[in-house]
Amino acid sequence: MSSTVTSRRRQLGNEIRRARLAAGMTQQEVAELLGCGQGKINKIEAGAVSVKQSDLKQMLDAFGASRTEVDMMMELARTSGQRGQWSGYRSAVPHWFRTFTDLEPAASEILSWHGERIPGPLQSEHYMLKQFSEARATDVTALVRNRLERKQVFDLKRPPYYRFILGEAAFRRMPGGPNPSVALDQVEHLLRLEERYARTFIHVLPFDTRLSFVPNDFTIMRFSDATKDFVFVEHAAGGVYIEDEGDFELFVDAWDRLRGAAQERRETAEFLEKLAEDLRTQIQV
Repeated sequence: MSSTVTSRRRQLGNEIRRARLAAGMTQQEVAELLGCGQGKINKIEAGAVSVKQSDLKQMLDAFGASRTEVDMMMELARTSGQRGQWSGYRSAVPHWFRTFTDLEPAASEILSWHGERIPGPLQSEHYMLKQFSEARATDVTALVRNRLERKQVFDLKRPPYYRFILGEAAFRRMPGGPNPSVALDQVEHLLRLEERYARTFIHVLPFDTRLSFVPNDFTIMRFSDATKDFVFVEHAAGGVYIEDEGDFELFVDAWDRLRGAAQERRETAEFLEKLAEDLRTQIQV
């Protein structure tokens, strides 16, 4: 998998999947519509094979897709396999991160570890605005829209099981330095989010946990279809997608060690509620 470009075919497959799910149709129903096997639809959505424009048009008609969606997906089909550029506010997403955001809604399970910061899908608007302003971002509106779009993964009809482990430092180190107001907004946001979404799990890894070391941040994505599982590791110059089975299992082992040391959901809720109380006290002083 290229770590620097998102293929249009894979992007198209994700868009088809989203449109199908929005229409409440199964892969088998689409296969019957086109007169093919379910396996072919699965491969189309995984970006493993291309799709004929006539078949795509038939699918989009059945999905009740909007004219904008039809035009966008037909263009993707026409240029399938070429390197694509995202337009509009989506172009603010770094090219090395587009494969990740494309596949995020399609995953069956996502395991995310972040030691020093709150990851994008969990960020409150106050937190993300502070982060972007401290980074002197020039396209804040586009970045916020992209961040809010990613949050839609939680509202899918069948969202992935999204499991987060967050280091305690992520709550102590706010963008731009100590800021009780931003921290309180973020903590309260997390409490509401986990209460609302049954498939979202948040676990805090406290400072006093007994571990020999903690690894750098990483995210594991697993899929129930033909899409290959992978690990995404972000760094200062971009990101790396790791698919090698041996390396993948090393990250799974690292995740299991972190999960075994992290707090359970009830303990995490108590930690966040206590932290929220402390932050309110700081704000009032």
